[in-house]
Amino acid sequence: MLSTRSMASKTPVGFIGLGNMGSPMAKNLLKNGYPVIATDVFPESCKELQDLGAQVVDSPAEVAEKADRIITMLPSSPNVIDVYTGANGILKKVKKGTLLIDSSTIDPAVSKEMAVAAEKMGAVFMDAPVSGGVGAASMAKLTFMVGGVEEEYNAAQELLTCMGANVVYCGQVGSGQAAKLCNNMLLAIGMTGTAETMNLGIRLGLDPKLLAKILNMSSGRCWSSDTYNPVPGVMEGVPSANNYQGGFGTTLMAKDLGLAQNTATNTKTPIPLGSLAHQIYRVMCSRGYANKDFSSVFQFLREEEGQ
Repeated sequence: MLSTRSMASKTPVGFIGLGNMGSPMAKNLLKNGYPVIATDVFPESCKELQDLGAQVVDSPAEVAEKADRIITMLPSSPNVIDVYTGANGILKKVKKGTLLIDSSTIDPAVSKEMAVAAEKMGAVFMDAPVSGGVGAASMAKLTFMVGGVEEEYNAAQELLTCMGANVVYCGQVGSGQAAKLCNNMLLAIGMTGTAETMNLGIRLGLDPKLLAKILNMSSGRCWSSDTYNPVPGVMEGVPSANNYQGGFGTTLMAKDLGLAQNTATNTKTPIPLGSLAHQIYRVMCSRGYANKDFSSVFQFLREEEGQ
């Protein structure tokens, strides 16, 4: 147990956005002895954290008044723009020298805009999107991909290591987002390929557990086949074993693929499989899979063939 002295010696950390990811991340800061000052647009999501000792305030501006290190974990680019530059945003009350770390997954161009706006106020903005999902957030095993001024990296790393197992410096602001979008594009392509393959094998009469075992000792093996298999009954403790509840939602995957598509268009980069994965996940969102885990692409493919 941490002594009161070590708690008193740690200056407060602001935390904005207490959703599925933000809430366990903020809890891990508390566990590491950091006083947390938090806010969320949904006051009910602050309740649990408040019970654990966090101070809850009404707006991002109020967080900025009380803390000079702030982490944000928000769903999309418009939310980030609002929380930083809106009427009650962080930059309305930010103190000079404040470190702002955004762990949302957004367009790298928006991260760069926020960095410029923060710099005008004498604050430092870094992007630090995460990989690993809700389970890793709870166990403090996230991977953070950090973009920003290298001199500020150590200060960010001190906080991020309380919430993650891997913290990687990627370069200038926006480069953390770039790494995250590349990872998630490959993840979506790999999951779709795994789902197609498993479905074909099952139709050819193979037992899904046997097929997964063979794939995982062969050259087709990937994270989606050996750690997060999309076929119900093949693995325990993954969303496919729980009617695709929890995990990483299809809506969020569609959003990340849309961001990857935008960046590919802007850089004139061909991404034929990334674009196809984007369309598949967009269709899934309109067919009742929006809130299911992204591995439900297996179920979607099964349904498609049944028509």
